[in-house]
Amino acid sequence: MRRAAVAFCATGMAVSLAACGSAKESGDKGSDKASPKKGDAITVGLLLPENQTARYEKFDKPIIEKQISTLTNGKGKVEYLNAKQEATLQSQQIDTMITKKVDVLILDAVDYKAVAGGVKKAKDAGIPVVAYDRLAEGPIAAYTSFDNTEVGKTQGEALLKAMGDKAKPSSKIVMMNGAITDPNAKQFKDGALSVLKGKVAIAKSYDTKEWKPENANQNMEGAISAIGKDKIAGVYSANDGMAGGIITALKGAGLSKLPPVTGQDAELAGVQRIVTGDQNMSVFKSYPQEAETVAKMAVAVAKGESLDSIKTGTVDSGTEKGVPSVIVPVVSLTQDNINDTVIKQGYYTLDEICTPKYKAACDKIGLK
Repeated sequence: MRRAAVAFCATGMAVSLAACGSAKESGDKGSDKASPKKGDAITVGLLLPENQTARYEKFDKPIIEKQISTLTNGKGKVEYLNAKQEATLQSQQIDTMITKKVDVLILDAVDYKAVAGGVKKAKDAGIPVVAYDRLAEGPIAAYTSFDNTEVGKTQGEALLKAMGDKAKPSSKIVMMNGAITDPNAKQFKDGALSVLKGKVAIAKSYDTKEWKPENANQNMEGAISAIGKDKIAGVYSANDGMAGGIITALKGAGLSKLPPVTGQDAELAGVQRIVTGDQNMSVFKSYPQEAETVAKMAVAVAKGESLDSIKTGTVDSGTEKGVPSVIVPVVSLTQDNINDTVIKQGYYTLDEICTPKYKAACDKIGLK
């Protein structure tokens, strides 16, 4: 498994990436006001945003816990809470972590703006906060995520390719974007639009509340009613969970041949839909690399150590400048590279993907 962090130099993003400057040029916000040096017996608070998406419980949490243990010679521990997509609950959970006097907080924000006050409260209590996957506002010490604009571009390019000769300005597509409370959703959307604008007609566009598949399903039913089931040439779905709800709506409308539908996260159900052809693609992101990186950052700032040897650049949030960061690359996942991505990196076994229900489809695409 590749562990090296890769940074992308990008411009025109809502979050600016300054990955080309040297450590000395950019400074190190992770260590300028860090806590006093500690030994290995540190406590890491881990706050994840929701449990609807399979990745958080299957990958992020166990990988972070394992890496924290490894980095602290088995002496560190993780205090874990999940906000279940409720910003108010996550705010209370930050207070809980402050009361428990954790040494550092890893935070994947439900609402990146609403959480700013909690981040400041934690810092004031001497607890540095490392933003994970979503760039929280407030005085964060470090940040790691994927190149979210590149995710959107990857999805948009895959959709156009799958549409083939139907990819023309008069062809109607539906955009099913993520929740407006998630800063990543806007970057996915912006990246996709940079590819799709002028190439196809965006007939309907939705910002899907809480990323929930059932909300995407309802939105898609509305789009089908407004546009006509036979006039939808493609669907941009920001993630796999919503793609499932979208595809259910399309099938429920009686379509014999589905338009191409994108996704993200390489969830097992999404991979199986790719095998059958119901879903055109997903975006494969190395959660192990992202999770291991945030664990390294968290341990370093908890011990008052410099992030110079970990970070690959800096990012600017709505409230902070020059936050030490690591941006992890992404891969377009299709039928052609299932073996080289999710199977090779140990996400799923062949047997997990090719259950009896999907065995014939796996055989058809040569997945054996």
